[in-house]
Amino acid sequence: MSKAMPAWAQWKPHEKGPYTLGIEEEVMLLNPTAWSLTHQIDAVLPRMPADLAEQASAETHQSALELQTHVHSSVSTTIAEMAELRERLQDTLAALGMRAGCAGTHPFAIWQETAVSAGERYQFVYGSMRELARREPTFALHVHVGISDPETAIRAANRLRVHLPILLALSANSPFWQGRDTGLASARTPLFQAFPRVGVPQAFDSYEQYVETVDILIRCDAVPEPTFLWWDVRPQPRFGTVEVRVMDVQTGIVETTALVAFVQSLARMEAEEGFVSDQAIELGQVISENRFLAARDGINAELIDPEDEVRVPVADIVEDLLVACRPHAQDLGCEAELEEVRDLARSNGATKQLDLSRRLRTLQGVVASFAEHYAGAGAAIPERDSA
Repeated sequence: MSKAMPAWAQWKPHEKGPYTLGIEEEVMLLNPTAWSLTHQIDAVLPRMPADLAEQASAETHQSALELQTHVHSSVSTTIAEMAELRERLQDTLAALGMRAGCAGTHPFAIWQETAVSAGERYQFVYGSMRELARREPTFALHVHVGISDPETAIRAANRLRVHLPILLALSANSPFWQGRDTGLASARTPLFQAFPRVGVPQAFDSYEQYVETVDILIRCDAVPEPTFLWWDVRPQPRFGTVEVRVMDVQTGIVETTALVAFVQSLARMEAEEGFVSDQAIELGQVISENRFLAARDGINAELIDPEDEVRVPVADIVEDLLVACRPHAQDLGCEAELEEVRDLARSNGATKQLDLSRRLRTLQGVVASFAEHYAGAGAAIPERDSA
């Protein structure tokens, strides 16, 4: 007989039904004079309107803040709320002489200037991680998709693992680190990899196996609760969701829209059809290698197809997935938003940052563009001027 399920593992589906959405964005707090990070989260949170503060929280570093939407049934309403949250945060920060911006890393931050937040959770992280917790902050986009029951959630999460490299390649938005062009599209990925319990999780045979895997860490006081497992995709029992965490945060809301529609459509497709093969699910090393290739090369990556044993360009994989996802996007009401994924496959945040830095010859200008486009409706970073 199986053990009784621990309290944290009780699956709580939302009353709005399956495939609901909620998103979380990690935001950098900026000094608009030098365009450096400003470590003032403790000054920001008390100055927020009460209702906005309920949807904001500190992060590990004092220069970061997370905004969370409520639960929505559609991409359009989810994005509308996040756009409103961005505008309201921008107004709050303006009154304090600060600005907000989004990218996977701050291009010229250095670890010696970072400060860990004072909250109990973050002091636990510092106590656990020691000086690793003071590495340069990173900023991600997290997307929650509602799933009706835990076994379906495990199946969907297992299969979404295969798509993580594609989502990372499209979202890559952090080519700079410590003032240097890293040669990577997502420097955030290896930086965050310094933490334990990150990356691509194993495939689980059942929800019971997942619970036992996590609960032994909790019972042995290795972690206080399951959200200290920072996997690229994970079940979230208390919300009744599968949470996709692999993506760099996006500078503009348009890019966020495309990624959220893609994640929702992929989650529904895998929950209802099981699109990827069993072979692809089982080859965790291939998924991890593709994840590295995506972090390094972004939309220019060629990923391993384990069935045909060839490398395939990201753009080709995206096209195949968009065709497969389209019926699900139609049912979800996000077909138009899903089509915007093609724009990301042609030019994502990393390519735009690199282009802008070459034109401006200053990383301060790149950071200023983050702030300029934080609450705007247009493209995140200007494209190259036509010759």
